[in-house]
Amino acid sequence: MYFPILVIILVVGGLYFTLKTRGVQIRLISNGLKLMSEPKKDKNSVSSLEAMLVSTASRIGTGNIIGVSTAICIGGPGACFWMWLMCIIGGSSAFIESTLAQIFKRKDSEGNAYGGPAYYIEQGLNKPKLALIFCIFLILAYAVGFNMLCSYNLQSTFIRYPFYNENTTPIIIGAILAILTGYCVIGGGKRIISITTKVVPVMGISYVVIALIIIILNIKNVPSMFILIFQDAFDFRSIFGGILGSCLIYGIKRGLFSNEAGVGSAPNASASAIVSHPVKQGLLQIISVYIDTLVLCTATALMCLCTGVMPDASVAGAPYVQNTMHTAFGNFGPIFLTILMVLFGFTTLIGNIYYIENAIIFLNKKKKPSKRFMKLIHILCALIVFIGATIPMGMAWSIADITMGCMTLINIPTCILLSKFAINCLRDYEDQLKQKKDPVFKGVSIGLNEESLDFWK
Repeated sequence: MYFPILVIILVVGGLYFTLKTRGVQIRLISNGLKLMSEPKKDKNSVSSLEAMLVSTASRIGTGNIIGVSTAICIGGPGACFWMWLMCIIGGSSAFIESTLAQIFKRKDSEGNAYGGPAYYIEQGLNKPKLALIFCIFLILAYAVGFNMLCSYNLQSTFIRYPFYNENTTPIIIGAILAILTGYCVIGGGKRIISITTKVVPVMGISYVVIALIIIILNIKNVPSMFILIFQDAFDFRSIFGGILGSCLIYGIKRGLFSNEAGVGSAPNASASAIVSHPVKQGLLQIISVYIDTLVLCTATALMCLCTGVMPDASVAGAPYVQNTMHTAFGNFGPIFLTILMVLFGFTTLIGNIYYIENAIIFLNKKKKPSKRFMKLIHILCALIVFIGATIPMGMAWSIADITMGCMTLINIPTCILLSKFAINCLRDYEDQLKQKKDPVFKGVSIGLNEESLDFWK
């Protein structure tokens, strides 16, 4: 019963936010695109675009490839439709959570901004214990669930190679990943991190180009491919006959895992942006969700389905995508995907540490823990990466789904309860736009005492 409840909360929450904001994720998308070129307030601050790119980098990863493949192979082609629909609905959830993170963010001694769901739960709802519980689930999700799954997904791309041995290869790859992850997060690998963060966007664009080439090569199959997607998506007898394994559930689960809209992770990055109005960051987070799902996840889905390679549970994950790439590029296709997965997977492992550290600081009464303690946490994260490479696929997905789901079950109801502040903030933003102003936020305009808003005093 766990996932049907999660699906209901996600859909109800997303539809509620869509109605209340009058479809902000569609109405103001052009305004959000303009905000991407807004300059920094000063050279030391984090711009709205930079914060959006941080959250986009955390969204883009192995889930865009392996997650979509798994959804199609196990849930069916119709999973694509439900993934698209939840992306559009989820765009409003991403807007609300990131706008709330901006409203209730805090300022440190150097004038930098920080915040996230734990802070708007604590201050907005006045529920400090619930904020602590959320942080615990966030740590479990990103230190355990997501890192285990990312590690498994990365090693699974080597399955099709002759040297792969199911008893020893995952252990070897897991050990290498654990050592590299530990080396970087403990502080010795800044150069590695710098290189990969520059290369990954290029690889992401290359992946979309490769997908487009495959789609063009199989253009005659595209019409029948879309018919297959929609027929399977609305095969309600199949869906309700086995709802837990249906395309609807898999489309929603894999879409949620990929774009994280409503989960409560991206607001941690959103809160760091220095902007004149909270809504600006909320709008950019909608674009981040669209980039993740409507561009990258769709590239995977259409590339796989148009080739005619049959999806099957036995090839769920990397093998299915590698098989489709092989049809167009021969042996280069699987090798390219392996390189891509290594880069995406490794930077995702490193990026997850940011969210973990943010949660630990909140649990430590807003103070940074000692270096010795954080070194211990980083070592534990590296060990979890090693374990993730050696566990079965089903276990890896289940741990990630459950921990992420627990975050969502706290965050979405919280956003619903606090949504009036984000909605009033949106009205204030649009009113100022109508007056040809660059919107500037004041707490009193949405019914909040500015003295209670740490950053906006």
